[in-house]
Amino acid sequence: MSTSTGYGGRFALVSQRLPKHGIVGLAGTSFKHQHLPAILADDAPGGFFEVHAENYMGAGGAPHAALARIREDFPVSLHGVCMSIGGPQPLDQTHLARFKDLIERYEPALVSEHLAWSTHETTSYNDLLPLPYTEATAARVADHIDEVQETIGRRLLLENPSTYVTFRESTMNETAFIRELVRRTGCGLLLDVNNVFVSATNQGYSALDYLGDFPLKHVGEIHLAGHAEQQDDEGELLLIDSHNGPVADAVWKLYELVIARTGPIPTLIEWDSAIPDWPVLKREATAAQRILDRHAQVTSREKFRASA
Repeated sequence: MSTSTGYGGRFALVSQRLPKHGIVGLAGTSFKHQHLPAILADDAPGGFFEVHAENYMGAGGAPHAALARIREDFPVSLHGVCMSIGGPQPLDQTHLARFKDLIERYEPALVSEHLAWSTHETTSYNDLLPLPYTEATAARVADHIDEVQETIGRRLLLENPSTYVTFRESTMNETAFIRELVRRTGCGLLLDVNNVFVSATNQGYSALDYLGDFPLKHVGEIHLAGHAEQQDDEGELLLIDSHNGPVADAVWKLYELVIARTGPIPTLIEWDSAIPDWPVLKREATAAQRILDRHAQVTSREKFRASA
């Protein structure tokens, strides 16, 4: 069996060693190893699972055993969090090689990283930090995306960030910057709807306007997650992209507006702290699946009418 890993025809066909599971139109969840027994015992566990690449960069052990078992029966999305694509220094070649090895080992249906930076010289920060949106930054980030895509031999999905500060030197807004990266590199996009809501609230702009300007036709995956409410030093509302609770009603509404425009796109529920029991996480994914299924039916009816 073979499968195309290319974007824009740049890459050749490669051998597919593992089962090829479809991911189109499915909702999934973050994979947590403590949920494995419940997932395997579930008659209808869901669509797909996503893992953070950095949790599997060792050679073996229990994490790999659990992920290998999941990969047998489900599509997997590999999500990187420490590549520091937006950083000013060259990409860490050891990290990039490990990222490539994971892709070859598990043949994920989707591969993604963040529009952010997290390293400086020899220091790695446990955070995804923002970057100024300038021509110089776009050129550097595009070079990094090209390097990753050439190394892994497939298209990378780039995730929009959640932000808490902006840079005075920025010469373009975030959506224009993202469009420029897509134009230069041919990368795809991972649209995190919760990040849109968090950033819009924190920065005082319209989430609807942001989504109206976002290049939705390049989106290959969507993330949904919970956020926490805090106050800043002036007592103003500050949202934190915490991934520690259910998806907020406002984020669900934005998500449905996006799916109404795009049709079904693989959608992941992120829940990375205060992790609940499996039925709670599955319930969130089921809610997303209902929205995907409803709009899939609408799309099918529209296609039928167009061909009649």
